[in-house]
Amino acid sequence: MVDVASADWLSAHLGDVRVVDVRDGWEFDGIGHLPNAVSIPFDEFRSAEGDVGMLPGSDVWSELLSNAGISADDDIVAYDDMHGVFAARFLVTALLYGHDPTNLHLLDGDFSAWTREYETTTEASDVPDATYEVSDPSASPLVDFETVEAALDDSETVIVDTRDAAEFEEGHLPGAVNLDWRELVDDETRGLKSRDDLDAILEPAGITPDRRIVLYCNTARRISHTYVVLSHLGYEHVEFYEGSLTEWEARDGALVEG
Repeated sequence: MVDVASADWLSAHLGDVRVVDVRDGWEFDGIGHLPNAVSIPFDEFRSAEGDVGMLPGSDVWSELLSNAGISADDDIVAYDDMHGVFAARFLVTALLYGHDPTNLHLLDGDFSAWTREYETTTEASDVPDATYEVSDPSASPLVDFETVEAALDDSETVIVDTRDAAEFEEGHLPGAVNLDWRELVDDETRGLKSRDDLDAILEPAGITPDRRIVLYCNTARRISHTYVVLSHLGYEHVEFYEGSLTEWEARDGALVEG
């Protein structure tokens, strides 16, 4: 499954992986980036006109990664400067277009965390020739409106809203529990909290590895981070509602306030 890689691990494996920076292009060029990193800004792989929900479309994805010198069998480490939430979206997108999840890694922390101990550069990275071939994933976590609607009455399923508490109060799916994705991040280190701390947050909410977990937010960005974290922790039954509240409200799905 998709995992979370430490800065120490990445530093030791920079020559063996493809590093993807999903910050804006001006940040990549002007502020600097990790050695050997390539720039694929978030806006370039996020589209409302894609083939599934907010995905960019397989042709767009293939062209983006080919131009970045990435092949379908490469190990990829992605990062941003927002605790990993945008980078996680990149990794989930790769997963949904058939990339082997064992070759997908989120940098623990982000660009700011990396700069505390390791060097950055403004030099352009060498980009090898590559043709990225999209494929169907061996197993997809995506679920649709009807599946989520049916899950509302399933006592073995936990519907998880990863937005903040104020958004949750304004309206959420019936029976959903609120887990702001930022609760899993340590503000000081900018990386994930310890396993013990994560378990202490997840278990009281009923979010445990033995249960079926269905994630949603507004546009499937924030759930990407939570999906990667739960995958990293070994959760095997995590589902991803790509349409999230954007689709749910458009189709008059039931909402509860308070």
